[in-house]
Amino acid sequence: MAQAKAKRDTREPVTRERAIRVAVALADDGGIDSLSMRKLAGELGIEAMSLYYHVTSKDDILDGMLDMVYSEFVTPRAGDEWRPAMRERAESTRTVLARHPWAISIKARTSPGPATLGHLDSVIGCLRAAGFSMPMAGHAMSLLDSYVQGFAMQEATLPLDASGDIGAATEDIMAQQEQMAEAFPNLAEMAVTLILQPGYAYGNEFEFGLELILDGVEKAHLAEG
Repeated sequence: MAQAKAKRDTREPVTRERAIRVAVALADDGGIDSLSMRKLAGELGIEAMSLYYHVTSKDDILDGMLDMVYSEFVTPRAGDEWRPAMRERAESTRTVLARHPWAISIKARTSPGPATLGHLDSVIGCLRAAGFSMPMAGHAMSLLDSYVQGFAMQEATLPLDASGDIGAATEDIMAQQEQMAEAFPNLAEMAVTLILQPGYAYGNEFEFGLELILDGVEKAHLAEG
């Protein structure tokens, strides 16, 4: 009895920050659909209704979870060279979203928190300090964010192994399609000459696309000046 009381007394108190941290861990383990207020309360060691003393709703939890994800992104600063800064931010975003793939699906459903707003404000500040007009800064952010988040979503949904290789899945498809070359000749050619070649990994496509976008942004920025 005394040991149980001591355990309760030393348990980390429930706060909004802790609830959000635990919710992130639950979503990382089982996906966003596995997260419920009842399950979260159970992980925190409290009754479900008691959770509402710390958060207002499930949407409040989702807001906090996304804000926590944004706090993990590398944030550029005014005065940083814009191109290396945007490249580092893009690579960081992709890495973080690979850890928290559920964050892509809840993005449009939540209100931005302080970490999210601070991150975006700093990105704008970096581009503006580099001489970007506000419209051009908006173009750059839209292009980069759409590409990085879209690529992260592809990586989360494609049958890739830990190294980013899609070869095993491609071999399975071809094995199931005896007439693959005849029915889908272009897909078959790509599978044999590219995807199934040693060293190919879908993840390597990220750098190629990112450089194309940065080249285009730089060209547009210089033309604007």
